[in-house]
Amino acid sequence: MTNETPAASSYKSPHWDIFCVVVDNYGDIGVTWRLAKQLAAEYQIEINLWVDDLNSFSHILPELDKTLSQQQFFGVNIFKWNKPLDIPYRPGSVLIEAFACELPSQVLSTIDELHQESKTNFEQSINTASKPPVWLNLEYLSAEDWVDGCHGLPSMQASGINKHFYFPGFTSKSGGLICESDLFNQRDKWQSSPSNKLALFKKLGLIGIEANDIVISVFSYETLALTALCNYWANIEVQNNSEQTAIHALIPLGKSLASIESLISTPLNKIKAGQQFTVGNLTIHILPMTAQTQFDRLLWSCDFNIVRGEDSFLRAQWAAKPFIWHIYPQEDDYHLVKLQAFVNIYCLNLEDDAANAWSKTNFAFNQQESNVVEHWQQLICAQSALQQHAKHWPIDAKKDADLASRLVEFVKTS
Repeated sequence: MTNETPAASSYKSPHWDIFCVVVDNYGDIGVTWRLAKQLAAEYQIEINLWVDDLNSFSHILPELDKTLSQQQFFGVNIFKWNKPLDIPYRPGSVLIEAFACELPSQVLSTIDELHQESKTNFEQSINTASKPPVWLNLEYLSAEDWVDGCHGLPSMQASGINKHFYFPGFTSKSGGLICESDLFNQRDKWQSSPSNKLALFKKLGLIGIEANDIVISVFSYETLALTALCNYWANIEVQNNSEQTAIHALIPLGKSLASIESLISTPLNKIKAGQQFTVGNLTIHILPMTAQTQFDRLLWSCDFNIVRGEDSFLRAQWAAKPFIWHIYPQEDDYHLVKLQAFVNIYCLNLEDDAANAWSKTNFAFNQQESNVVEHWQQLICAQSALQQHAKHWPIDAKKDADLASRLVEFVKTS
């Protein structure tokens, strides 16, 4: 294949391009893949998704062939983003760089050529559809106040083209949140019968989980707070109708396991998906990697979810179950500022005792505090209020429009 790009105007078409650099394995590709699928399915937009790491991508899309330069799933064209590009870039009507990834030089030179053509045609009063795509930088999700003021702002590039900053967020002035149109209906149908979660657990090779057992999914970074909680779960007796209730922690291969290596006395490089370890009242199940749809159902099936990153953080909210958000650590503890911003909005309509317990548990987990167990105990006492709030929160958070619909409207008016 060649990386040469023919005249830009001869390739202009209505499709959208999304470029994604895979960072931290699954977060960035998780977000862009969900967005690409929704735009293709609900808006019949032809989407070209350019991804630099098909190996990591294949963990959430198992059908993906890591050796192919081009393939299609769910109506989305997936291109391997080699550097330089070995597939000709064909400019479309929209160009999205996800999370400030650096676009290939071929792409930048092509849209610059289109921009120069459109200027020339305008000056010569030539009627032509040749113009550069609407250029957007899809930013990370944040609940901070400044997001509303920055969402949609243009930034003039050296070529003279405007690039707009698109900020997902929790207010009507932001870019909204990724949420498929039928997601809540699917979730409610799934959660209406315990047989669905038990069937999923069996499919994932999770043995010994009963319908009334407590099931907690864990997808976190390494933290001593998780060590403390697992020790606590292993040594407590949870009373349910005067009978001890077993606790199951579902943990995938990866960073979370480093926190509990001492409990299971097995070297991390010896642990495989499908294994389970029983420590007192706690059974630790090692999860296989799952596709996105199956991951959603896993979150729907657990009593509590501990998640990290942007994609899992939002899907835990849509699961309508209580959760802890383990946010990626940043310099000068700025991640705690982001956490506080979300805590402020999430707790607005939550009764004081439950809000206090949920907030303190989240901060203790993120600061690796040993008193996370104390806060967890208070959290469990507020479980009823937390569950009721978790059920209503998705409706309030989505408001009147999701990210995809706001994005389509933004493009129309740009």
